[in-house]
Order: sequence, then C-alpha cells, then structure tokens
Amino acid sequence: MSVDRYQISEQLISSAARSVRSVAPALPRRDEMEQELADAVAAEERGYFLPDEDERIREVYARYLTVRAALLETVDSIQPVFNELGEAVEDGDVDELWRLRLRAFVVGFSAATMLVRAAKFIVDLAAERAVVWKKLDEAEPRYSIPEKSYTQVYKSLVSSRRMWRFYEALMFYEVHQEDIALLDRDPVVGELVAVLAVEEPFLQYRKRDYLKRRWNYRLHSFKRRHVSGYKKVMFHLLKLSGSAVAELKQPFSVITGAVPERAPGQVHRVTAEVQAMMGAMLRPGDVFITRHDDALSNLFLPGFWPHAALYIGSVEERMEWGVGQPPEDGRCMKQVRFLEAKKDGVLFRPLEETLAVDAFMVLRPKLANEELAAALERAISHEGKLYDFIFDFRKADRLACTEVIYRGYHGIGPVSFELRQHAGRPCISAEDLIEQALGSGCFEKIADFGVEENVVRVF
Repeated sequence: MSVDRYQISEQLISSAARSVRSVAPALPRRDEMEQELADAVAAEERGYFLPDEDERIREVYARYLTVRAALLETVDSIQPVFNELGEAVEDGDVDELWRLRLRAFVVGFSAATMLVRAAKFIVDLAAERAVVWKKLDEAEPRYSIPEKSYTQVYKSLVSSRRMWRFYEALMFYEVHQEDIALLDRDPVVGELVAVLAVEEPFLQYRKRDYLKRRWNYRLHSFKRRHVSGYKKVMFHLLKLSGSAVAELKQPFSVITGAVPERAPGQVHRVTAEVQAMMGAMLRPGDVFITRHDDALSNLFLPGFWPHAALYIGSVEERMEWGVGQPPEDGRCMKQVRFLEAKKDGVLFRPLEETLAVDAFMVLRPKLANEELAAALERAISHEGKLYDFIFDFRKADRLACTEVIYRGYHGIGPVSFELRQHAGRPCISAEDLIEQALGSGCFEKIADFGVEENVVRVF
C-alpha cells in the first residue's frame, strides 16, 4: 500500500471513529427517558397523545432518526478504506494491513452495534402500543419525517437478511476479540474498543435471542474460513449501511417541500464557480448558514436551515489579525477557511468542503476588527472537540454546529444570544440563530443562494 493510500485510509478511519464517538451519548436510553416512557403508557391508556406529550415523543424520535442517519452515513463513509485494503491485498502488501483492518472493523462494528441497540429500544417502545406506533408512523414535515418511518425502522430490525449481516460481524468480533482488545490504547479507536466491551452483555443477548442453537455451528464454520472472513464481514456491514442510506436519502428528502432543482448530474446546487465567487467576497467572522437537500445528518432537524459554520479567513487574513493558526496536521494551512462542527467533530475545513451544499446564507457581524479577532480566537479554541448530538449548550465538552457561533460571539461587544428549549435542552437552532442575529441588529445578511432559485443574491 502506498504512503498516500495509507494516509487516506488513516484519515477516513479517524474521521469515522470521531463520528461514532460523537453519536454514542445521544442514543436514547431507557434510564434517561422516564418522562417519555410515562407519556407512552398514558397515551396508550387514553387512546391518544396530548399536545405536550406529542412534542416530547416527536423530539426524542427525531433525535433518534438523526443519530441513526449519522451512524449509517459513518459506516458508509469507510467504503473507500475497504476498497483500498482490497487493492492492497491484491498487490501483496499485507504486513501493515491487519491493524488497519481491525481498526476499520472496530469503527464499523461499533456503529452497527449502536444502530441495532437503539433500534431495539425504539421498537420496544412502540411495538406493543398501537397508539405510539401510529404516532411515530405519522409524517411530521417540521422534522422532515415521512409517513411510516417507524415501520421502516421495525422492518430493518427484524429483517433476517440484514440481521444476519450483523451476526457475521459479531462472529468476526468473537473470533478476533483478543486482537481487538489490544487496540484499547489506540488513540483513534481505543474508546470504541471500550464501547464494544461495555456492549458485550447486549451482544450476548442478541446472539441468544436470534440464533440460539444455530450459533455454535455457525461460529465453528466461520472460524474455519476466517482468512476470507474479513472481506465478507466488511462487505456485509457496508451493504447493510448502503441499502439503508439509499432508503433514507431519496424518500425522506422530499418532505422538506419545494426547493430549486439541481442540474442533471449535479451533486450539489452550489457549484465550484459559486464557491469561488463567495470566497472572493468573504471576510473573517462571517457566519454561514447552510442546507443540504438530502444529507442524512440534516434530515431530521427542524426548519429550512439546519446547519452553521464560521468563516475564519485566509492564512494572510489570520496573520494580519493575529488570529491563531490551525496546526498543519496533514492539511495545508492555506486551504483552511472554516471552523465547522459536523458529525466528525469541530474541525478546520477548506472552503470546498464547507460549501459543498445546496443553499446558504451569509451573516456578517457589525463589529470592529479587534472584536472580531477576539470572537475568532475564542471559537478556534474549541477546535478538536467532538460533535454534540444532544444539543445541550450548558456543557462545552462537545459542540453542535450553532454552538461554535454561540461560544465565539456571545458577550463580544453588543452580541448576545438567548438559549431556547429544544427537546428539553437549552440550545440554539440554525433558524434561532438567524432570527436572533438579524433581530438584534448585530449582524446583517450580505448574501444567499438557493432559496428561490440557484443564483447568488447580494444584499
């Protein structure tokens, strides 16, 4: 395997591992949902949900769908690693592959385990409660939730074909558990090795629940062919993810309503030409509010605008303002233009990555340069943290996308943001951010794209 291909595989594994670690705390757990469980019981006895109960169950379900989508997308994202490893094996370069293989497997399998456990919890919540089942199967345009989404989750969990792919991964885990345990100090996947150890009781339960007597024979058979087992296991994990990704992206993306269409063969409505045009007119401190028409991670967030990013400027602008420089950790410092929190964490990113979207709005703060520099320094200090899928702005160990803006700007000059309750936690959605930023008079909208048609409008 060439050095470049090895580095690409390492970067993809690292990004996927960060995403899984970000998702883990946001998965619904029985001990954290006493109110929602009580609501489900009361609604079943009553025959319907009260409005406040409806809101709570919807917000929990939307959060579950968001993290489910992120996990599916993460498993799907390691497809290039699987391809690289396959080519390397054909080239005969096998000495360095085993560790890469195990690390890629740990990421994919930990994500799959979380997917199955969370799906079981949601299914158990509603399977024996017709009122809850029907409620979760209702379409909810506010969260881009389509009709019969719960039925699709249930179908995925009980699908023999899909679950067998999971069990083959479980057998691979059991066969190579000692080797995997040795990765517990690995800086990238070590935490996920610990997650799998914690998940062990659940894994054993699922094994007993689904395979019973067939398990020992299947395990014996799998051990005999373990040399080729990795390839088959990874193929099944990726296929499990890929089919679910396809089911999510196309049907769910139409719920949001009419938006300008992409050109034939176009991946995103924002073209390279539009990106270059915007790059020439931006200044450090600009806030980007963005939208993907069908990105899994944004599907179940309320409103037209789900995401935000902070423009930190070119290397020359950062040097002129005395703003701390991003480290050169495999990325060219000149390419870094944004600080953005996505499922793989709060990271510095090039313009081409952040603006690979379908629509955007640019908000510019009305602050002096020294105030802008202070806001940027404060925001940049959070680089490297994991993403917060729980959206709890009271804690700063993990940050959501809008929290990067909030923690950078709040209290700088006249800028102030008010946290609002969403899913029972104080936070600021992208729609809240727009409303408060423009309503306060501390920001102005300077441009947008893709709202009414695919053109840049400058204000």
